[in-house]
Amino acid sequence: MPLTNRKKYKKANTFYAVVVLAILIGLYFYFCIENTSWLSDLVKQSSGDPGRVKFYSTLVKWVFGVALFIANFFLLGKIPKRIQILITFAELFVLLGLFMATFQLSLTFILSKVGYMITQGAFTTLYVSAISIFIAFCIALVTAIARLSSNGVAVGLATFYTSLFRGLPLLIQIFILYLGLPQLGFIINPIPAGITALSLCYGAYMSEVFRAGIQSIPKGQWEASKALGLHKRKIMRLVILPQALKIIIPPTGNHFIAMLKDSSLVSVVGVWELTYVSSTLGNREFRNMEMLVTAAAIYWIMSITLEIIQSRIERKYNPATR
Repeated sequence: MPLTNRKKYKKANTFYAVVVLAILIGLYFYFCIENTSWLSDLVKQSSGDPGRVKFYSTLVKWVFGVALFIANFFLLGKIPKRIQILITFAELFVLLGLFMATFQLSLTFILSKVGYMITQGAFTTLYVSAISIFIAFCIALVTAIARLSSNGVAVGLATFYTSLFRGLPLLIQIFILYLGLPQLGFIINPIPAGITALSLCYGAYMSEVFRAGIQSIPKGQWEASKALGLHKRKIMRLVILPQALKIIIPPTGNHFIAMLKDSSLVSVVGVWELTYVSSTLGNREFRNMEMLVTAAAIYWIMSITLEIIQSRIERKYNPATR
């Protein structure tokens, strides 16, 4: 078959597979989820036992569901990978929405509060996270270089710091800074306490990522740079770090996303970030589930945004991923 005809045939197969899949999902949603009265009547007439209508109806739904899953898996195998990913993501998103619908959430209440959650809660979360990310990045870079230096004191200090802050739970670090320092005469506000704890904790974790990335560069790079007469600082800045970034960026991006979510822990000291705001609004009107689901959706959107930024930075510093 000529290449042009083969492409047309593949596109036609993809189109028909997507259409059939959409029809099957639509039929299952309408007849097995949205409108189930016909199923109850059919089971009642077939079994003759009104007491077991619910059991048989559920059984029939499961059978149709399994059949739909098999057909879905088969039809997805007939289409290109990129479309497979999009359809799979869309299907899982719809299933998540159906699961959330079982909680009978009040959309009116969510819409009335989501604006305040974004302007007050999400903004504070981003503010705390952005400053913490910047400080943690600087701490991690300095600590990683200290761990690799020839100075024993620098290595000892960096190793002790890394061991201590990686070994303590973040929540305990927040409490020690916010509740412990005032006993020594140092009064610290909730937001600076949260930023300090996040920066110190994630700076310790990220320092190991930086150290591993720097050590992954072959020693020949150092030796060649020294042979050219470059100073150690210039070697690190111009030769080693640009190459190490390819290895450092992916795990560092993961730490940034984790920090964004862990910023919710600063709510325990009264910071009006997203988790604290959602909890307060939910408790005030006994609508906790609505606020928690909304907060989860906002966190997810912010995480996806960071993932997109991370992937673009990766493509910039690593042409092989383009």
